[in-house]
Amino acid sequence: MTEQAPLSQPQARLLRLARWLDRINLTIGQTLAWLALAMVLVTFLVVVLRYAFDLGWISLQESVTYMHATLFMLGIAYTLGRNAHVRVDIFYSQRFSPRQRAWVDLLGTLLLLIPVCLFILFVSGDYVVESWKLHEGSREAGGLPGVWLLKTLILLMPLLLLIQAVVLVLRNGLFLAGCESALTSPTPPETTGGGAHG
Repeated sequence: MTEQAPLSQPQARLLRLARWLDRINLTIGQTLAWLALAMVLVTFLVVVLRYAFDLGWISLQESVTYMHATLFMLGIAYTLGRNAHVRVDIFYSQRFSPRQRAWVDLLGTLLLLIPVCLFILFVSGDYVVESWKLHEGSREAGGLPGVWLLKTLILLMPLLLLIQAVVLVLRNGLFLAGCESALTSPTPPETTGGGAHG
């Protein structure tokens, strides 16, 4: 294993920035993971109340939709940062070198991810603002009043993805500039159980 040349000050700063930004989505993603458990428990409660006691509340049912939307809309950037999205992989993993993969990731981020995020922000802004102005609530009687908060996820999702896009650009750019450690994870690998990170 060859030794890597020491990083220049600008490279070290950029790498620290990438790791700090990545930690934002990491923290959000790990926190949101608890919503999956909450969704299961609330769904179980809805079913038990409905079929065992003939009880039901629209707000309780809608809360599952809110949790589901929050988990996926805010967790998408975390998933991207962990490289866990579904990838149609013909050449990337098996035939491309690390440098070729870095180029694919860098160009994909600059030419696809960032423009799509900016487009979503551009076309969704007025829609979300109108919902905020009205403090839009559920159309169902007894539903949750925070539809305007739910629609805010449409803007938060691309913002978090843009943060992750900056991380990808910095990491892949630094890697292509010779900084081999740029693509290593800033955090210890996650464990499947409740063990501590080393």
